[in-house]
Amino acid sequence: MSKKRQKRKKIKEKLFNKRRLIILNEDTFEETFSLKLTLMNVFVVASLGAIIIIFVTTFIIAFTPLREFIPGYSSSKLKRDATELALKSDSLSKALKRNEAYIKSIQKVLTGELEYAKFNKDSILEAADEISTPVDLSPSKPELELREQVAKEENPHPNPPQREGSRNSKK
Repeated sequence: MSKKRQKRKKIKEKLFNKRRLIILNEDTFEETFSLKLTLMNVFVVASLGAIIIIFVTTFIIAFTPLREFIPGYSSSKLKRDATELALKSDSLSKALKRNEAYIKSIQKVLTGELEYAKFNKDSILEAADEISTPVDLSPSKPELELREQVAKEENPHPNPPQREGSRNSKK
């Protein structure tokens, strides 16, 4: 175990021993820049730099239009257009189905295969709304004569009509 401890001490010494980074001018051998470092400092700075670069790159890709150039990502405009087209195609297919049903019903009327039990209440109501001209419902003179004739045929004995109050008193 002493060998393991010795190896750990050597590694610790190498990591924390101060070293000097010197930048020299090659022609004059003049010292331009000097920095005291340890291997641990270099490792920490390099790791932090890599993490920051990864974070900034991810941020740029996620929150800018650059993500559109990555395969698999689609633009927000493309998604919006696709949604609008899906809604339009859905409404067009519904309109097409309604038109086909209308044409089939017209074909049935023209061929005489009219089904009496089936009718569209909405179309009847719309037709009634369209025809909103006032109609004179007062009976004409020939109609009044016909009513009198029918009344005479139904009641050959002209008995005076009884009042409702007299009927209730008999009960």
